[in-house]
Amino acid sequence: MSAASEHENFASVEDIYQHLLSRAPEDRMAPRLDAVQLAVEALGDPHRSAPVVHVTGTNGKTSTARLVESLLLAHDLRVGRYTSPHLERVTERISIDGEPVSDETFVRIYGEIAPYLDLVDRHLEADGAPRLTYFETLTVLAFAVFADEPVDVMVLEVGIGGSWDATNVADAAVSVVTPIDLDHTGMLGETVEEIAGEKSGIVKPGGFLVSAAQQPGAAQVLLERATELSVPFRFEGVEFGVEQRTTAVGGQVITLQGLAARYEDLMLPLFGAHQAQNAAVAVAAVEALLGGGEKPLNQELVAAGLGAASSPGRLELVRTAPPVLLDAAHNPHGLLASASALREAFTFTTLNLVVGVLQDKDSEAMFRVLADEYREFDVTLWCTRSQSPRAMDPEELAEIAVDMGFDEDTVRVAPRLEDACSAAVQDAVDRHASDGAVLVTGSITVVGEARALLEL
Repeated sequence: MSAASEHENFASVEDIYQHLLSRAPEDRMAPRLDAVQLAVEALGDPHRSAPVVHVTGTNGKTSTARLVESLLLAHDLRVGRYTSPHLERVTERISIDGEPVSDETFVRIYGEIAPYLDLVDRHLEADGAPRLTYFETLTVLAFAVFADEPVDVMVLEVGIGGSWDATNVADAAVSVVTPIDLDHTGMLGETVEEIAGEKSGIVKPGGFLVSAAQQPGAAQVLLERATELSVPFRFEGVEFGVEQRTTAVGGQVITLQGLAARYEDLMLPLFGAHQAQNAAVAVAAVEALLGGGEKPLNQELVAAGLGAASSPGRLELVRTAPPVLLDAAHNPHGLLASASALREAFTFTTLNLVVGVLQDKDSEAMFRVLADEYREFDVTLWCTRSQSPRAMDPEELAEIAVDMGFDEDTVRVAPRLEDACSAAVQDAVDRHASDGAVLVTGSITVVGEARALLEL
C-alpha cells in the first residue's frame, strides 16, 4: 500500500493517529535506522537541534525521563520530552515543558512534514523496503516539533532496545540506562548480556554514560561499550546513589549522593525504592549534562525539580475512598518493584487486583509474582482485558492465575475492563470500607483505559 498523504485530510489529532495506526508496528520490523535517517535528513536534521538525554533500560524509563525533564525545567530550560507508549492520547508522547504538545501544533507540524514522509515512503518502497513504521513516523514528528518550538534539551525515551531504535539517529550528550532485565526477548536477546548489548548502542562518542545499578553481566557490557568509545561512565552504587529515604505522605523524603554533591531531604512525590533510584539516576544525568558531572547543582533547584515530578500510571493514587491505584508494570521486574512500594507506603490488608496482560508478555511469571507478593493480603483478582488486539483472553488469564498460586475461589473473569473496575471498587466499598484498596495493573493499555474510565 502506497502512502499518499497529500490526498488525505489530517484535520485532527485523531485523523493523524488513525493514519499512524495503519503503519506497521515497530515489533514487526527488521532492525533498521536508515529509514528514520532518510526522513530527518529530508527535514534538515531536526534531531540535531538541541542536546539529547537518551534513556533506555527495561523498567523505569518513562519515570526517569520525566524526572530528568522536571529537573531541567527547574533550571529554567525549555524541554522537549519524547516517551512511549501513551496512556490515553497520542499527544502525551511529545511533551513541551512538561505538557503534551497542543493539538494545534501536533496537527500543524504533521501537515508540514507529511509530504517529506511521503517521499521517504516512496523511496523505501522503490527499494523493496517497508514504509516508515508507526513509531518511526512519531519519532520524526517529535524531532520536528522540538526543532519548531525550539527546545533547549531533548529527553528521548527509547521505544525498544537501543541500537536499532528509531530514536537512536540522535547522538546523546548523556546516555541513561535504567535497570536491565529480561523483556522483549524475541527481539533483544535471551540474556541480560545480549539485551544490554542492544541497549548499549545509545552510548555515542563524545557522550557520557549514567547507569542505574545493574546485574554484573549487564554492567560489564555497558562498561566495555563506554571504554571502547572513551566515554565517561558513572554507575549507581559506585559514584552515586540513594543514601537515605523515609516514607512520607504522598511519597518519600530522600537524600542522594550525586556525581558532584550530596542533596539532602528532598521530597519525592512518588512511591517506592525504585522511584528513589530513578531520581538518583536522573540527578546524575542532569549533573552530567550541565556540568560534566563535576559541578554541583543548586540544592533548591534539585528540590524544586524532584518535588514537582509526576509519573502518571506508575503506582498512581487516583482515588482515596477506597484507595484506587494504577500501576503500569507489565513484566515481573516491574511488578516486584510496585508490590514492594505498595507494601511500604500503604497499610490496608484487603486488595482487589484488576489485571490485564498483553500476549507478548510472560504472563505466567507475572501471575507468580502477583500471587507471591500479595500473599499476605486478602486478595480478590479480576482478570480482564484492554481493547488492545494484543490483549490476552481473560478466561485464559484466570486459568494461568490459578496455576500460578491464586485460590480459584478468589478469581473472577470480567471481559470488559469497565465492569472489572466497577466491581472491584464496589466490592472494596461494600466489604472493607476502611481497609481495602484496588490496584489496576499488568499492562500499560489496561492502566491507560482505566485512567480514562475514572475520568482523571
